[in-house]
Amino acid sequence: MFKHIMAPVDLGHLEGLEHALKVTADLAKLYDCDVTYVAVGASTPGSLGHNPEEFAQKLGEFAASQGELHGVRTKHHAMTSHDPTTEMDDALLKAVDETGADLVVMQSHVPGLMDYIWPSNGGKIAGHAKVSVMVVRGA
Repeated sequence: MFKHIMAPVDLGHLEGLEHALKVTADLAKLYDCDVTYVAVGASTPGSLGHNPEEFAQKLGEFAASQGELHGVRTKHHAMTSHDPTTEMDDALLKAVDETGADLVVMQSHVPGLMDYIWPSNGGKIAGHAKVSVMVVRGA
């Protein structure tokens, strides 16, 4: 049914993504498809890399470890943004096209009052992506 899953990740907050990562791996095994882990980083030095190349390398290492851990084929796709916080949704929608994914699996949080004012990343992606999107509620 699916051939390629895109899984957005925040390398700075991986501890909160376990549920979505497990769902992603389970679906990849079920449909024997590739998984591309996507992360959006800044072009300026930060805790996740001194430059975009180092950020991409860390994402690649994470993708490889997920592949080894779950026995799935993985790739990585690092995106660079001047302001990842405000440009996250647009970068992820662009990544859907760039990766050729036909399913996005991403984690969401329990909605709060602010979600009625500003939609969550998962809600925006689900509403605007041209492919199927599975928003996994954090456990």
